[in-house]
Amino acid sequence: MTVELLHNAVRPYAWGSRTAIAEMLGREVPAPHPEAELWMGAHPGDPSRVVGRDGSVRSLLELLAEDPDGQLGARCADRWGGRLPFLLKVLAADEPLSLQAHPSAEQAALGFATEDAAGVPVDSPVRNYKDPSAKPELICALTEFHALSGFREPERSVALLRALDAPDFAPYTELLAAQPDPDGLRALFTTLITLPQTALDVLLPQVLDACVVHVKEHGEFDLECRTVLELGEAYPGDAGVLAALLLNRLVLQPGEAMFLPAGNLHAYLHGTGIEILANSDNVLRCGLTPKHVDVPELMRVLDFTCGDMPLLRGEETAPGLWTYRTPCPEFELSRVEVTPGAEVRLDHGGPQILFCARGRVALTSAGGAPLVLERGRSVWLPAVDPAVVASSDVSAQLFRATPGVE
Repeated sequence: MTVELLHNAVRPYAWGSRTAIAEMLGREVPAPHPEAELWMGAHPGDPSRVVGRDGSVRSLLELLAEDPDGQLGARCADRWGGRLPFLLKVLAADEPLSLQAHPSAEQAALGFATEDAAGVPVDSPVRNYKDPSAKPELICALTEFHALSGFREPERSVALLRALDAPDFAPYTELLAAQPDPDGLRALFTTLITLPQTALDVLLPQVLDACVVHVKEHGEFDLECRTVLELGEAYPGDAGVLAALLLNRLVLQPGEAMFLPAGNLHAYLHGTGIEILANSDNVLRCGLTPKHVDVPELMRVLDFTCGDMPLLRGEETAPGLWTYRTPCPEFELSRVEVTPGAEVRLDHGGPQILFCARGRVALTSAGGAPLVLERGRSVWLPAVDPAVVASSDVSAQLFRATPGVE
């Protein structure tokens, strides 16, 4: 068995937690700085390092370049040009992330080519497309996880806006009420995020005051109003605060997941989760950020399909193995629940990354010595490995990342 431990990079974004990742990795708490994401994979920006049983340490990128067929399997290597198609993360948010969406494969390819032809450097702060790839995502909650995602049913948004009854917002409310469908949402959303700052400076305080009243009166939209108030405090004068009024406000419980396809407008607000995504950096931002916002390009990417966001709880595809199904060929995420005395077989025709989220797990295969995986640690299993069996003397939880099923 060539299963090997991974050393993974921690990304210190300002919205991160000073406790969640540090505690998971067994380090001193609180950490000196916010820690937002633990990256597991072969992203060029921060590839994992593979620790051999002989103590050697090598970049996973180097291993893939040297032996793509053995590490990825011939089919995966051919399909993705020798690249690992997914990136696995632990994401820990103490503050809201930017309101954003990701392009489809076709949109990314066109956008990347267009910016290349225009001579925009790939590392430019005004560049939208860092690569020609799509970036679908799935987030699975480890703790209670709060998010905005997808456009709410227009009738419910009209009810929320009328409940607030902010005087100068009434014309915008009636714009949606007159056309409560995706086209009406597009019209209202476009109007809100292109308002001049002078108009925002009048409108936003009225909306925030109305949210305060609604919360004090224990109104129907208490959670939505509290969220808008938090965003308004964190991002004063930002049009994204108004855009958030049109989105579904979600609370995921541990084990629940949410799939974010191309064009889905979303923002993670608070909590810790396991995120798996296509190995891409393409982000179109809408607001709640000081970074570049390209409204025309955002509008080209956004999907205004509206309705409740479905939550995934995983399908038990084998004893102890729950799989979160998505249409993505780049990735598939599974949750592995290992009970004392039981064994869970983890077999796949391609590469796997296993991450231990709770307890500790012994990983064994035919003829190999067991490797004990502690909480917060991860391993790389190349395609040439035989099936691995997970067992434990305590209640333990793994997450498994693999390429998707085509």
